[in-house]
Amino acid sequence: MRIVITTCTVNYQGRLASHLPKAQRLIMVKADGSISIHADDRAYKPLNWMNPPCLIHETTENDEIVWSVSNKQGELLVITMHEVHHEVSAELGDDPGLQKDGVEAHLQELLATHVETLGEGFELVRREFPTPIGPVDLLCKDKDGYIAVEVKRRGEIDGVEQLTRYLDALNLDPQLTPVRGMFVAQEIKPQALTLAEHRNIRCLSVDYDELRGMTDPQARLF
Repeated sequence: MRIVITTCTVNYQGRLASHLPKAQRLIMVKADGSISIHADDRAYKPLNWMNPPCLIHETTENDEIVWSVSNKQGELLVITMHEVHHEVSAELGDDPGLQKDGVEAHLQELLATHVETLGEGFELVRREFPTPIGPVDLLCKDKDGYIAVEVKRRGEIDGVEQLTRYLDALNLDPQLTPVRGMFVAQEIKPQALTLAEHRNIRCLSVDYDELRGMTDPQARLF
């Protein structure tokens, strides 16, 4: 991983055009080839980013460092560093991934075993389906295509954001796209429901005890 704190301007050209004026920001380049640009607010969400794989071409113009970042889709992210305040590189190695609590892990296992609970005609493709930014809990398929399913014990906005990132990554694969999203939890917060609806992500509330006994496999759809 390479981390740079710099005063920079950023220009993006691709599906749309955007500009970040001169300001101090953090730039993060990961070993998977992704790059993201952050301000000192907005939690974890970057101001701009490019998913892997991408190519960084570095030049120097008028004593300023310029990164031209491109990808296979023809997008271009140009970062002009007027001043570099701090830079560090480190090898983080393999990450074991997020360890789910017992209920959440078992809920995922139960839904994989009884995938029909998620919807009529659903078939399980794989648990922990890999993406460049981490594994999605369940990848399923029905007559309309693939569905990425994120399973939580308690459904909150962070979970919807996580699923959104998985969908962005999966939909870059021409063999999968279009991939729909489904957010599944025992309890889903109203804010998460609103955000999911805005992003065309289907939400499903399930009863853990019922799934364990499978006395009533019906789930409640919001």
